[in-house]
Amino acid sequence: MAALKVCCTCCLKGDILNDSHAEVVAKRSFQRYLLHQMGLALSHQQCSIFIPGTETGKWKLKPNIIFVFFSSHTPCGDASIIPISESENRLSKLVTEDDAAGQSAECRSNHDHLRPGDKRKSEKMASNHIIKRMKTDDDGYFSVITEDLAVQQVSVKQEDETSTNSAEMQTANKETGLGRPKVVDVYRTGAKCVPGELDDARIPGVGYHCVGLLRVKPGRGDRTCSMSCSDKLARWNVLGCQGALLMHFLQYPVYLSAVIVGKCPYSQEAMRRAIIERCQHISFLPDGFLAQEVKLLQSDLQFEHSRQAIHEVQTNSKAKLVPCSAAISWSAVPEQPLDVTSDGFRQGTTKAAIGSHQSRSKICKVELFHTFQKLVTSISQEDLPDTLRMKTLETYGDYKEAALNYQEAWKVLRSQALPGWVKNAKEYLQFT
Repeated sequence: MAALKVCCTCCLKGDILNDSHAEVVAKRSFQRYLLHQMGLALSHQQCSIFIPGTETGKWKLKPNIIFVFFSSHTPCGDASIIPISESENRLSKLVTEDDAAGQSAECRSNHDHLRPGDKRKSEKMASNHIIKRMKTDDDGYFSVITEDLAVQQVSVKQEDETSTNSAEMQTANKETGLGRPKVVDVYRTGAKCVPGELDDARIPGVGYHCVGLLRVKPGRGDRTCSMSCSDKLARWNVLGCQGALLMHFLQYPVYLSAVIVGKCPYSQEAMRRAIIERCQHISFLPDGFLAQEVKLLQSDLQFEHSRQAIHEVQTNSKAKLVPCSAAISWSAVPEQPLDVTSDGFRQGTTKAAIGSHQSRSKICKVELFHTFQKLVTSISQEDLPDTLRMKTLETYGDYKEAALNYQEAWKVLRSQALPGWVKNAKEYLQFT
């Protein structure tokens, strides 16, 4: 999948899917499902996953309903900065010299393109902060997580005696220190540090990246405004996956119980740092919001069309792999559950049709907003939640800002943990 940056009037109307990374497509599809389930609840259908809350117009999840997020690859950004051991590097160097050079150039341009004021801010911040790098053990090597695979790995196959013995070996290695190979490099992420913040050191080898930093997706060409998937998952782990609009109707945020990553380069330490640890210290969140201790697991399932799987099959091929600009989403909704987009618009859209209703993805902002508005208009004034009752709200931005507890939680999270988060200009939210 690819992060896209399209500068046109469609961005101002919420018509385009700006971020087509799989994690974002899945989350938006999930929001579409939640909106449908809220519609069932408002029409008093018991098949809904929601039941009435204790406040007027508010709903909550039925007991024992949980949501698990699966991704075939580690999220881009901080969670993908993974140690490479000496033996692994010798067997297969997945980051080629060309890739490294290109990414190094990207990171250099990240600082070179800053305005003078932003450069001064970056230098000032660098002088006041200790640049975080990967943790080292007593020998000065970068630590490699070697926890019991029976805990850290999820498998669709039933474990046999061999896998049990393997888990015991991992535990024994952990106790004796044999499971800590020397780390000589890290997997690169193409996500760039946000403007005005600390930047990567770009030292060859293990010191190339600085960890724990906010990043934006590289896209193709110009810098995007889309935060990395690692950063977005960290945000969802505190604010929930439902977004601001649905918080009008919900008593509590909808959190993920687990994030499972498929077979690919993986580090439990990196995942935990990126998704949990950066935000776990925050305090004074509004009632109902809490930094979650989401379970982070790995499966032995490999996506057959992943970059790594293709490299394994085509070991001698010199063809360059290019991310696809298409995105396929599916939601458990009765009408048009399948949605296919290309370059942010519904697949098959011609240039002449861009901006029309027919060009929209079902998970773009304006489509989700219109579904939300239908829910609001289906309820009498006395049954609406306080945040929507007797209010003059018109635009998408108006409704988002009116979700007071969500906005307060986001303000706290941004100020205490994610201060460099790139916010879109307000004019991108003023559509109806």
